[in-house]
Amino acid sequence: MFKLPASEELTDQKLGEFLQCHNSEIMFRYRPLMDAYMTNYPIFHKTPKPDWKPDSRIAVNFAKYIVDTMNGFFIGIPIKVTSDDDKVAKYVELLDQYNDQDDNNAELSKLCDIYGKGYEMYYVDQEGNLCITYVSPIDGFMIYDDSVLERPRYFIHTYVDSDNVLHGSISDETKVRYFVLKGKIEWLDEYEKVHGFDGVPATEYRENEEEIGIFEPVLAMINIYNEAISEKANDVAYFADAYLKILGAQLTESELAQLRSNKVINFEGNYDGNLIVEFLQKPNGDTTQENLLNRLERLIFQISMVANISDENFGTSSGISLKYKLQAMSNLAKTKERKFTSGMNRRYKLLFSNPVSGMKKDDWVKLSYQFTQNFPANVLEESQIAGNLAGITSKETQLKTLSVVDNVQQELERIESEQDTEGYSTDYPTNRTIETGTAPENEIPPETIGGG
Repeated sequence: MFKLPASEELTDQKLGEFLQCHNSEIMFRYRPLMDAYMTNYPIFHKTPKPDWKPDSRIAVNFAKYIVDTMNGFFIGIPIKVTSDDDKVAKYVELLDQYNDQDDNNAELSKLCDIYGKGYEMYYVDQEGNLCITYVSPIDGFMIYDDSVLERPRYFIHTYVDSDNVLHGSISDETKVRYFVLKGKIEWLDEYEKVHGFDGVPATEYRENEEEIGIFEPVLAMINIYNEAISEKANDVAYFADAYLKILGAQLTESELAQLRSNKVINFEGNYDGNLIVEFLQKPNGDTTQENLLNRLERLIFQISMVANISDENFGTSSGISLKYKLQAMSNLAKTKERKFTSGMNRRYKLLFSNPVSGMKKDDWVKLSYQFTQNFPANVLEESQIAGNLAGITSKETQLKTLSVVDNVQQELERIESEQDTEGYSTDYPTNRTIETGTAPENEIPPETIGGG
């Protein structure tokens, strides 16, 4: 975390130091993490073996599998933002649709999984609408004050153009300034402008308090797994093309000229006239290799706390046993949910502070967020739970239990529009019948009505 005391201004020298530290973090931490996600592992950059030796390079991309599985579990079902205030609810719905926010949230969540954190940046576009965009930690960073509250002071966004020149912007609580790094920082004062937000127009989202990516603790094991499975492939190639051993007969020089290409080994000796011709085999370490690969695979999923849902035994589980297998991943998702909620509170607080929104500054407190973990859905079970909640909870709470309902507020409006205003409404069952010749106790028989 980059910090600058509240009493100290951000000078050109300080900004240069922050940019240099950020570049070091990119090179030594962020790039290896993204390379792992993109299947660019160290195994592909090792020194090549001699041409006559098998040199397989295999990478099993556990990093991408872990990230995509966790991201799908956490936010595969989009976050539902609701409010009891119709005006606020409709504006947030419009804002999210305009910015394609479901996709933004998913990409932001993926950045957090990979790097341990990600950023959102806010601005007003040429049409005068509020916009939201996600920013990778490679392309930006936040500078905080040194207080316990860690208040944001500046947000730096950078990019490198086609001429390899670094461009950037710096946003504080009132304005945005732009600069170019050409040996030294050059400010583009003609582009300076007031952003209109009540605070630094950016938000940092974290995977956890320590900002650790979800596969970062197991990256070393993934690299060892890739080396082990590559060597196993080399062994297979070796056994498929083993050297021929000839003992007891001497071959001429011309016959041995292509020893490596023909893979023949010849030794002269006295073997009682018996000629030995067989393939040379090295010791078989298949059992050891398999045990290592199986243990590494098990530890990778165990330590990352993400379920291996492709495992053949996983699909046979159902009900409560399935939830137990997903418990560790669910715990991670709960931690991430609290961090995401904090970030979304700051998002709407900043957006509502801009006069363009037309909202009151404190309207963001009227919002509530529903995160739905992407367990295998049992719609029948969900509908039974929703039915059992009738008369106990509100209709809104009932609908929140149904994964088939994307927008609770819209569903309530549809129910209301379909309601027959002249129809008979009651909480009692409407299919009651009375047997002929009998009447419930204390009920007046029909024939006595009207004095009959």
